[in-house]
Amino acid sequence: MNICMIGTGYVGLVTGTCFSETGNDVTCVDIDREKIALLNQGKVPIYEPGLDEMIRRNVTEGRLLFTTDIGKAVQGALFIFIAVGTPSADDGSADLSAVWAVAREIGKHMNGYKIVVTKSTVPVGTTERVKAIIAGETNQTFDVASNPEFLKEGAAIDDFMKPDRVVCGTEGPRVSELMKELYAPFIRTGNPVLIMDIRSSELTKYAANAMLATRISFMNEMANLCEKLGADVNLVRRGMGSDPRIGSSFLFPGVGYGGSCFPKDVKAIIKFGLEAGYDMKILPMVEEVNMLQKRLLADKVIAYFKGNVKGKKIALWGLSFKPKTDDMRDAPSLVIIERLLEAGAVIEAFDPVATHETKKIIGDRIGYGIKNHDVLKDAEALLVITEWNEFREPDFDKIRALMKSPVIFDGRNIYDGKKLQEKGFQYFGLGIKQ
Repeated sequence: MNICMIGTGYVGLVTGTCFSETGNDVTCVDIDREKIALLNQGKVPIYEPGLDEMIRRNVTEGRLLFTTDIGKAVQGALFIFIAVGTPSADDGSADLSAVWAVAREIGKHMNGYKIVVTKSTVPVGTTERVKAIIAGETNQTFDVASNPEFLKEGAAIDDFMKPDRVVCGTEGPRVSELMKELYAPFIRTGNPVLIMDIRSSELTKYAANAMLATRISFMNEMANLCEKLGADVNLVRRGMGSDPRIGSSFLFPGVGYGGSCFPKDVKAIIKFGLEAGYDMKILPMVEEVNMLQKRLLADKVIAYFKGNVKGKKIALWGLSFKPKTDDMRDAPSLVIIERLLEAGAVIEAFDPVATHETKKIIGDRIGYGIKNHDVLKDAEALLVITEWNEFREPDFDKIRALMKSPVIFDGRNIYDGKKLQEKGFQYFGLGIKQ
């Protein structure tokens, strides 16, 4: 099939590339000429394991093209996916200005029957307005659909190529069948294509992300309670997760959620709930708990040094909001760094891939290491912020020798505190008996 993917951000680039991998002819469109030029040179502007190789392969085979010419791309496609950004506005609502602009452009360039699909995460009712905007620009026949993405950064290709489900919101059987045909290569194992009405499809994405954010904040609260009561959150987590009604996913306490989805989607669902006349009760607290959790590790450090960290060197391992990505959007590390800098600490940080993105935000206010051990020399504390695999089994004897004082604050509970204490470290996890 011929596909036009409008937007070459994270979702559009991964989705378009994966569609081309199964033999579709895909044209990816973006207004950013520099980005398109880089992609045509085989340079990928985001970090996602395996994506650069897949892009190069499909570009070489002629199935994947990149352009700024939206008119030509629209006219040559049956499916037109809208995958532009929908960032949070100042009031927490989703900024849909890019979606509306793209809808107008699609309408202007219509030359025959098309299926226009909203792939971006958009509030309920957005696809209906997209339809109205396009209809105001053309007399051509077209249909619309909603097809929210469920891609985890760091595992996006596997998520797309082997989805646990595909959600499609449609207005009739013709579009439903064409969407099923498009996704058929990805669901050969029998996982479902869930056909529903468009509004339910739009809300499904928000509901899923809000539930996951809620689980994260709930477990962070449980970890904080464990510390007060002398319980161990790791044992509590296992006891909870063994209940099949609960399951073990997203029950790990940490330094709070970040990234491109959970923060903005929680804000958006609260906002459009208010606009619909429903005042959400749980999600505002989920958001509040998350903001407090991002400060917690820094507060633990400051408390350990009795309120005086001025001039003390603090080492950080991990900057991105999660492993296997360079995404720094709403990353907990940014809050932790700001809190410690305000208190006068000197910070040196290492991340396997996110240093470049961090420098765009923080600049040279902190130091950066090329390797993980570079930041440890004379450090008075090590903070583990992101659970990259290479941090899980380090040489603790080398770490102790490099540090001025062997103190570890583990923001992801990836270490065995008792073993570290036997090696001469002071260890502080989250919700763990000390």
